Amino acid sequence: MFGSIPLGWLQLKAQKLRLLAAIMGITFAVILIFVQLEFREALFVSAVRYHTAMDYDLAMLSPKTDFMVSSKQFPRTRLYQVLGFDGVKSATAVYMRLVSWRNPVDPSNARNILAIGFDPAESGFERLLGAEQLEAIKIPDQVIFDRRGRDEYGPVRELMDAGQPVSAEINDRRVAIAGMYQVGTSFGLDGGVITSDLNFLRILPTRKKSAIDFGLIKLEPGQDAEEVQARILEDIPQDVRLLTRKEFMDLEIQYWNKTTPIGYIFAFGAVMGLIVGLIIVYQILFADVQDHLKEYATLKAMGYTHGYLRNVVLQQAIILAVLGFLPGLGVAHLVFTRGADATRLPLEMSVESALTVFGLTVAMCAGSGMMALRKLRAADPAEVF
Repeated sequence: MFGSIPLGWLQLKAQKLRLLAAIMGITFAVILIFVQLEFREALFVSAVRYHTAMDYDLAMLSPKTDFMVSSKQFPRTRLYQVLGFDGVKSATAVYMRLVSWRNPVDPSNARNILAIGFDPAESGFERLLGAEQLEAIKIPDQVIFDRRGRDEYGPVRELMDAGQPVSAEINDRRVAIAGMYQVGTSFGLDGGVITSDLNFLRILPTRKKSAIDFGLIKLEPGQDAEEVQARILEDIPQDVRLLTRKEFMDLEIQYWNKTTPIGYIFAFGAVMGLIVGLIIVYQILFADVQDHLKEYATLKAMGYTHGYLRNVVLQQAIILAVLGFLPGLGVAHLVFTRGADATRLPLEMSVESALTVFGLTVAMCAGSGMMALRKLRAADPAEVF
């Protein structure tokens, strides 16, 4: 495709304004594709942050629960029934609800925050909380704050890092911040606090201790999660759902991808970016072929085949893809850096995503080149001259 004489490149740079317009159009399309695909990926990654941070092999939840933040309760006794099955090491009851948090510096500023409660003597949160933090939440009205929550919750990180005591109101109850853990935000929540089950029930006095939101089940070493899951499901009533870690994460991703319009919107935006780029490159290449139709006819008269001329057009398409992708890559990286700082979402450009978008860009430009070839077929020396 790339011969010793770069005819495609010479034709492109001969029309500098047209080349600049093509590069800007492709760059815009690349940025749009990058942003839409990366936000869609951030949607899925952030949605399962707590799923991956907690330590468990099986999760028990209500059949009415579609995603974690909006969980439905089920009887706590149902969770403890699994302790009688071979291979089960522990079962931890988890309480979870969105509650009202008041900014410790500006109490007039209130917003929702995710509150999680569990028995600190049980397992499941060792990846999030240290031994001292587990002891701290045993004290009444003490919570652990997510340091990667949004700034609207107040300067909790700054005050804690400075060694100052911090307290805030949750559901109009004064609590002390005893430490911080790290998870981060998602499209469904802006921050969270973790505390003991007793403190959780103090914050939500109308909640019954016998009704829980999730159950974290830890298996003995060497046990196969799917086999134990099958044995448990054979004997317990079907008023609860028992999922492996992967199934639990898939349930959350499925909700955000298909039940809500967010996943569809991001995917649709990426497709629109491809279409926009396709049209721009097609117009540029079609105009170039139109302007040089006599020259192409002359080359045919000299003995150059249609395949050679096709390769010239495809060469132009690939050059445009590279020239448009590089600035788009830089701008998208800047957008992700600023966006991650502002939203606390996992917006990171990976090598895989960059290669994927580059492949889509090349395919987009090559597709435009193939459509522009229709005009090239009309380059007949007998008709042009």
